[in-house]
Amino acid sequence: MILNVEKLDESNYKVSATIDNKDIDSKLDKLAKEASKSVKVDGFRKGKVPVAVVKKMYGEKLAQDAEGEAIREVLEAAYKEAGIEMADVIGNPTFEKFEDKGDKKEMEIIISTKPKIDLGDYSDIAPEFEKPEATEDEINEEIDNIANNFAKAKSITDDRELKDGDIAVFDFKGILDGEAFQGGSAENFELKIGSGQFIPGFEEQMIGMKKGEEKTIKVTFPDDYQAENLKGKEVDFELKLHDIKENVKPEIDDDLAKKALGKDDATVEELKKHAKEIIENNKVRKIYEDELKPKILENLVEKYNFDLPKNIVEQEIDNLTNQKAQTLSKEEIEEIKASEDKLKELRDSVREDAINAVKATFIVDEMAKAENIEVSDGEISQVLYYEALMNGQDPQKLMEYYQANNLIPVVKMGMIEDKLFAKLLKLYD
Repeated sequence: MILNVEKLDESNYKVSATIDNKDIDSKLDKLAKEASKSVKVDGFRKGKVPVAVVKKMYGEKLAQDAEGEAIREVLEAAYKEAGIEMADVIGNPTFEKFEDKGDKKEMEIIISTKPKIDLGDYSDIAPEFEKPEATEDEINEEIDNIANNFAKAKSITDDRELKDGDIAVFDFKGILDGEAFQGGSAENFELKIGSGQFIPGFEEQMIGMKKGEEKTIKVTFPDDYQAENLKGKEVDFELKLHDIKENVKPEIDDDLAKKALGKDDATVEELKKHAKEIIENNKVRKIYEDELKPKILENLVEKYNFDLPKNIVEQEIDNLTNQKAQTLSKEEIEEIKASEDKLKELRDSVREDAINAVKATFIVDEMAKAENIEVSDGEISQVLYYEALMNGQDPQKLMEYYQANNLIPVVKMGMIEDKLFAKLLKLYD
């Protein structure tokens, strides 16, 4: 083996190596002998399979294993020569060259290590800002929203027509080609008019009905409706309205405060304070996402300069290139596939963003350690559970999707970043 290790910068090393093919053949022979002791082949007793037979049957796999073992020896020797600790190696080494010269193999490998970051004083990276305050009108509106959450549906007492926002209690029967169809009927069904729960045109045609009134309406099912027999079909619905209900909000008093805050001794004043906190937290969150977080990331990238692991940067370029490619037209994609220059141009267009993203990730990770910021598995599960509920998904299936696609580390890093920045900004002191 001929080996040379060149330190490219503080995070990357270039390994140039030449391996004699005789060495690889020797390793292949050794692996074949070891395999002959355990492999099962018809016509031979276990442990008595000739090495030549093993080579014939498994030669390609054995050659790959022998080559892999030789490369591992190259890397181990390179780590030793350069004084690289395995704990500092990040990602997999990448090949820049691998050529078979007949009697030998020549290769160039890039080894990347974790960057060394001297944080120093970073108190200046958090921009100053004024914490927003809630106005009286905003507080009253929020309390009104809270009261709406505790509203109860009550039957109307006056003889008026059904209107948008009312809850209709009615029977319906769907008729297709003169016959009732499966799943198209119900009795005493409650539907909030304007909710969009039924197919387009249904709820609108109910407006104006009165208690006890019967009516037949026509609607057309969407072309993408899930039931094949109803796609794009015009059907009749026979309706009978039994009752009209409207949501009645509770009085804004201590009783509402007790229900909303879950405290037996809660008061309206506490409810106002709670509403004020909700509004101000929402305002802070918006300012954080729109202004403060981007500014901190910008400050981090500008403040620190250090060498980045090439393999991680290239991975991020791959990710951003794929994301950008999804926004391109079919013609543009075909053009890129047909031209290496176009592909290079696309990758170069995201290179700076990729470098900044990788740089920021390493800085945030180092700062989080300095500030003792951690995120538990329970916190991650809680965030994903809430995300699933907000999007009407099964929490367990969402968690399995994130695990299967190795997205949990991404979620965790995002949560650590937000915790760190919130602490530096003193958002919730």
